[in-house]
Amino acid sequence: MKHVSLNGLIGGVLIALLLMVAALSLFWTPFDPMKLSFTARLAAPGELHLLGTDEFGRDVLSRLMVGARASVWIGCLTVGFAVITGTLIGLISGYARGWIDGLIMAVNNALLAFPGILLALGLLAVFGANQYGIIFALGIAYTPSMARVVRGAVLSLREREFVEASRVMGNGEVFTMFRHILPNCLAPITVLATSMFGWAILSESALSFLGLGVPPPAPTWGNMLAAGRPFIEQAVWLGLFPGLCIALTLLGINLLGDALRDKLDPRMRGLK
Repeated sequence: MKHVSLNGLIGGVLIALLLMVAALSLFWTPFDPMKLSFTARLAAPGELHLLGTDEFGRDVLSRLMVGARASVWIGCLTVGFAVITGTLIGLISGYARGWIDGLIMAVNNALLAFPGILLALGLLAVFGANQYGIIFALGIAYTPSMARVVRGAVLSLREREFVEASRVMGNGEVFTMFRHILPNCLAPITVLATSMFGWAILSESALSFLGLGVPPPAPTWGNMLAAGRPFIEQAVWLGLFPGLCIALTLLGINLLGDALRDKLDPRMRGLK
């Protein structure tokens, strides 16, 4: 029986729960997450509303479920954009070398000089504060990190014997990059993409908390936190449950990322 790390097990369970809740919200929620009910305004957690209601009488559990779907959707598209774009840039930069590498890395390093959330804030001014604006802004902000990691892996691989053999056989440069070099870069790409998923969820929550994320009344964990701030003493559950969802999701992603790093990085395996 193969050894399964505790980090991987706990992280996998937490992420599986997130994905299950997000998928379930497509078909069912306990209540309509958009329905107002002023007679049930700020109801405490109980038998009818398990996690209570908000200032408009909307069921908190239902809104958290829909918020999970929004977080997964934004996280997946953001990571997909950053992985595809950053991998292509890193492949070209690391394999071409010379002035092409110098030019690409100059731009890449300039973008890396900005904190990701600050760069995303600037880009949101261009794309607009909406779901797809957040995806493009965060995707562009995270692309330089992926490009640098892929470039480093390509630089260590381009002089290996199997790459030279591919050239001697007459294979083109593009074929060699995608057939022989890219598959050997998948381990660092996978580990970084896992971490990026957590970064995207946290950044989306932060932007929504600042009022620059998905516009209300669509629920996200970030704007639920922001909406619950004025009622922190009167209805503590409005901030507690969205905060717990964010914290548990990030914990699961970090634990799963650690397990993947230990599994895919030969240097880490040697320390076990």
